[in-house]
Amino acid sequence: MRGGRPLNWRWHLARLRADCATLALPLPAEALLVDELARVAPGDAVAKIVVTRGSAGRGYAMPAHAAARRIVTSFAPPAYPAEHARDGVTVHRCGLVLSHQPRLAGAKTLNRLENVLARSEWSDAAIAEGLLGDAGGRVVEGTMSNLFVVAAGRVSTPALGRCGVVGAQRERVRELLGARCEERDIAWKDLDQADEAFLTNSLIGAWPIVRLAHRQWAPGPVTREVQALLAELDARA
Repeated sequence: MRGGRPLNWRWHLARLRADCATLALPLPAEALLVDELARVAPGDAVAKIVVTRGSAGRGYAMPAHAAARRIVTSFAPPAYPAEHARDGVTVHRCGLVLSHQPRLAGAKTLNRLENVLARSEWSDAAIAEGLLGDAGGRVVEGTMSNLFVVAAGRVSTPALGRCGVVGAQRERVRELLGARCEERDIAWKDLDQADEAFLTNSLIGAWPIVRLAHRQWAPGPVTREVQALLAELDARA
């Protein structure tokens, strides 16, 4: 939120709409959400919208007449070190393997147990993020971010049809890069052979990856271009 206005709102709303459809939840009216966001975060803040099915008794059956519940909260903006964006970050390859569930793939649900367990794998403050893969040897995402890799001028981001979260910032970056960016399966060896790689989410913008185990990179021109494009869009908001 900046001055009571949500940044990148179009993509946040698109993800909320898609996730509500996936989970058979009613989508709150856009005007209502925008009003509530402005009330809980009238200045600069991080705001969060949670939509649930409401209260119910025991068992897994969906209630026939559920009264959906909205929880709209705000928090102080995170104080990430400026050097993460400027100089790049070290990432850890997580041992946890993401499970496949195509019906929920892409959705950001309240079940983030895999991410919580993966994040517990390191305590070294020099590591800024962990990368998660699946049992097929594909890299999927970060514990809190989406991944982009650049090779021979082509930009790719992992396909998320089996697992993973379609982040709002990911979709924004894909739109900004247009035909230059493709969504595909990315093996760990593809990441190792990439010319540059970067992470995105709505709070960090874009962070260059500069180290993963033995592999080192320098922040590359595509990463810098994406950072500049995001900064320009956010400055207009």
